[in-house]
Amino acid sequence: MDGGDVDDIQMFMAVVDANGFAAGGRTLGLSRSAAGKAIARLEAKFGTRLLNRNTRSMALTDEGHSLYQQGLAIAAALDHAEASLAQHSSEPLGTLRLTVPDAYGRKFVLPVVANYLDRWPHVQVEVSFSDAVVSMVEQGFDLAIRIGVTSPNPGLIMRVLREEPVVLCAAPAYFDRHGIPERIDQLDSHNLLFHAHLNERQSWSLREGDGSVTIARGRSRLRLDSGAALQAAAIAGGGIAYLPYSLVEDDLSTGQLRRVLAEATRDCVPIVALYPHRRHLEGKVRHFIDTLATALRSTA
Repeated sequence: MDGGDVDDIQMFMAVVDANGFAAGGRTLGLSRSAAGKAIARLEAKFGTRLLNRNTRSMALTDEGHSLYQQGLAIAAALDHAEASLAQHSSEPLGTLRLTVPDAYGRKFVLPVVANYLDRWPHVQVEVSFSDAVVSMVEQGFDLAIRIGVTSPNPGLIMRVLREEPVVLCAAPAYFDRHGIPERIDQLDSHNLLFHAHLNERQSWSLREGDGSVTIARGRSRLRLDSGAALQAAAIAGGGIAYLPYSLVEDDLSTGQLRRVLAEATRDCVPIVALYPHRRHLEGKVRHFIDTLATALRSTA
């Protein structure tokens, strides 16, 4: 395999990650035409179609999926090798672009950003506080911090930073009006505050005393796309929310919120770092992930 093949495979990976020829070409500083020609060369070399595409959509063939998975393995191995070689010598440089959850990011990630900037004077940081699901490649983010992700999108590498307990909670005034649920099935008659995501119907997976899982859907009259908004709505008496314990710990201790069905929420959700596989793990990204992981473990 010559250098041209490697470049074409890199372009193929970029096109798949960005879900488009134009966007994939842009990530490597090339045009849509250059991206299309790279894929065509690969298909001619291997004698098979890698992508099924039309004017509106694109999908991997079986052969394309196989090439993509092998590309992921190669990229991960290169990232690991580079990180090992540069572990003690790579000083963070340049601009680090992050996307983090709104409420959790303000409370736990922003203090780490401040310490990180103090430690590494040659780095600038741009932070987007949003719970929205974004395309990291298209929007140019180096790193995403997310809550509850277990199966990242193709092309992203995931590192679990911490396992976070979650709690069901509402304002005392809400329970005064609607009663306190003592069983999971009683949630069906309560107002549940769900996270809004692409108009999808939300639900919660909760554990019964025998360990079995029950899906709680309840009434959903208010859906919000921000953890901070869900927290505020719960405090205002809008319903029962399902939130990371560390986010509402102070509200529980002051009595603004009250926890219910503790046995049903024994599970934890992961706090994860996501970054595109196509990039070598630059010092600015690696050092920030390590710093954040240490900080989150200290708050456990």
